[in-house]
Amino acid sequence: MKLLGSFAAVTALVAMPVSAAQAPQAPPKLLIAISVDQFSADLFDSYRPYFTGGLARIASGTVFRNGYQSHAATETCPGHSTLLTAWHPSKTGIVANSWVDQSIGREDKTVYCAEDETVPGSTSTAYTVSAKHLDAQTLGDLIKKASPASRNVAVAGKDRAAVMMGGRAVDQRWYWDGKTFASDNKAAKVPASVTAFNAALEKALAQPREAMTPPAFCAGKDEVYAVSPTLSVGNGRFTRKAGDTSEFRRSPDFDGATLALSAALINELGLGRGAATDVLSVGLSATDYVGHAYGTGGMEMCLQMAALDLQLGSFLATLDRNGLDYAVVLTADHGGLDIPERLSDRGVADAARVDPALVASEVGKRIGGLLGLGGPVILGSGASGEFWISTKLAPADRKRVLDMALKTYRAHPQVYAAVPKSQVAATPMPGGDPRGWTVLQRLRASFDPKRSGDFMVVLKPNITPIPAPSTGYVSTHGSPWDYDRRVPIIFWRKGMAGSARNDWADTVDLMPT
Repeated sequence: MKLLGSFAAVTALVAMPVSAAQAPQAPPKLLIAISVDQFSADLFDSYRPYFTGGLARIASGTVFRNGYQSHAATETCPGHSTLLTAWHPSKTGIVANSWVDQSIGREDKTVYCAEDETVPGSTSTAYTVSAKHLDAQTLGDLIKKASPASRNVAVAGKDRAAVMMGGRAVDQRWYWDGKTFASDNKAAKVPASVTAFNAALEKALAQPREAMTPPAFCAGKDEVYAVSPTLSVGNGRFTRKAGDTSEFRRSPDFDGATLALSAALINELGLGRGAATDVLSVGLSATDYVGHAYGTGGMEMCLQMAALDLQLGSFLATLDRNGLDYAVVLTADHGGLDIPERLSDRGVADAARVDPALVASEVGKRIGGLLGLGGPVILGSGASGEFWISTKLAPADRKRVLDMALKTYRAHPQVYAAVPKSQVAATPMPGGDPRGWTVLQRLRASFDPKRSGDFMVVLKPNITPIPAPSTGYVSTHGSPWDYDRRVPIIFWRKGMAGSARNDWADTVDLMPT
């Protein structure tokens, strides 16, 4: 298998010194891959001195603080597709959380990355969960192929995280569907622990949630920022009304539930106790929902980091009490950018929200009017990322739309680049140190000719592609800039010598490691 990363992580572990008296360790009985959604290296660096629980323990192993999701499409689905496959999105086929496929028969031409759009009546928002679009095998898939006795289990807050980390050959896969933890693996028997857990969680959510008490190190984070005339963030304590599952999802309790379910499945399925090595993928999604809803720099994120540290500590302690021999890798699918209002206050002069005029639907209306073309001429959402030209247009008109779209975007002061598909396709696939990759190379690492857009738009650094904040969505990620690309990559196993690494690593190196 040809890998495009550096194998920096592999080399680091192989080269670790072993004393003459220390016999080589046998393979662990349980491999645990943990993804903390939107856990940027910036967050890890800033909160690391305060970790005392599970994150502190894991960080006592081999720590690459300069890990990279080296591609441009720094979203949940593409990022998770790199973690256990050894491939960039250009090879996994997961170019975004959603893309446009104008050839499909249904009215909704948007395709969700973890759906099967051929299911009758499905849409990109009301879909059947599936690994159909993942064009690569995961670690769990490969281990089960080599050792059928191995179990491959995935648990996550998001279906797309569980699908992209677990792959196709899963024994159990569970994820939050908005009301409960559900599964697409209908052939597998539902474990009794899942049924009991969902019942207990439903009962817990029926009760109101009192305010969380911040630890001392969060004291300086308690500052309110208005992001709209009706919405402020920065001083939240995660109170919750009875039955409010939306607030539950964007709170530290969400990760606590995911880890508790993971521990229950380990116990009932006997993971780590069989003749072969088992794989457990855990997708912790609360950091992402908290980051989107409140930004990464306020009280809310501080509480989330403190809680995550304690929750992971409890999870690992449970494994220890059960005497399991396990190894852990912890990383993230992408980073994130704080709200521009707080960034500006802290001296980031170019931080701003995107001009609403750059939203694709608005650009398309203007271009369609100027060219005398009816209907939507540009498909896609938002003000950056991938966009498609309507195939209902004649070829000559499609070229006219593309040329004018590129000219329009390139002329705007908030746009770094607008690049046609042909230019990205002609760019050689990059390798080596991802810190030196050009933006075009980062786009190439996300490019799939079957699914990528007709052109891509990249905003300048520190431009938040949210023109009008709303509840649950005030900040985001998805750019090719390092605040979205740089993530920690951490390996831990009992008895492992610690190593702090400042050199770079790539998430495509995780699976072979």
